[in-house]
Amino acid sequence: MDWIIGLQNAIDYIEDNLTDDIDYEKVAEQSFSSSYHFQRVFSILFGYTVGEYVRNRRLSQAGAELAARDIKVIDVALKYGYESPDSFSKAFQRFHGILPSQARQNGKKLKSFSRLVLKFSLEGGSTMNYRIEEKDELILTGYKRRFTGTPSDKRAQENDFYISTRANQYMLHGLSRDCDTQYNVMCNFDEEGYDFYIASELDKWHTENLVLALGEEDAKRFETLTVPKGLYVVCETARAQYPTLLQNDLRKKIITEWLPSSGYQLANAPEISVAHWYYEYGNKELSKSRYIELWLPITKA
Repeated sequence: MDWIIGLQNAIDYIEDNLTDDIDYEKVAEQSFSSSYHFQRVFSILFGYTVGEYVRNRRLSQAGAELAARDIKVIDVALKYGYESPDSFSKAFQRFHGILPSQARQNGKKLKSFSRLVLKFSLEGGSTMNYRIEEKDELILTGYKRRFTGTPSDKRAQENDFYISTRANQYMLHGLSRDCDTQYNVMCNFDEEGYDFYIASELDKWHTENLVLALGEEDAKRFETLTVPKGLYVVCETARAQYPTLLQNDLRKKIITEWLPSSGYQLANAPEISVAHWYYEYGNKELSKSRYIELWLPITKA
């Protein structure tokens, strides 16, 4: 129960300070955990980042105030942390679909984003296979894109990234030490988003001589990513033709069922998903044996 109480304390702190500058380190302190752990758990549980929650709550409150009170738009903008009416107006219109000046007009619809209140419910009673492993330093070659939001609600960004970078994937596939294995690395999480890498583990020669292997121009597509040695909880999805559809539920299960009673918390290190893509042309049964390993970085709580 302590982790539920901690999360609710942090949410209450956010709500009490919606009209102030919010220090996310202080928010995390209310949850008895590190800033990284709090923000990662928050985004996995609720499907949006802490930054998105704060922004949506502020815009929801701003809309209610404009509709109910005779108050200037500039005053509401400043109250909820916007430096200019223009930036407030753009954010307000993205959220509500109308301009702030239209909020009082009869019949205009506003959007409400409700306050989070955690309620305890009895869950679990199911089995989950996991292992705790100390992973050696891993040197990968890949390319990245900055995503906004959380891994659970931004599948469209990942799909677009994969579809628009096929050539890069083919190059990595050809150079990879294991062509059936692909790494996705998520790191540099903050209150707004994270970096997402598509990468492969190459042999030492190709890692050090990528320009010779690909030519100068094509080598510029990639960078070397070093994942430091660390402790991970490792879980696998069920075998399926499309295991990517299963990994978000598995991530949430780890956070809600295993982590609270494990004695660990999430560490400020890259999260890795290792896709094992078995493929042979015309062999549908082999493709159904694909799976994904999730590596969540952990440290003693």
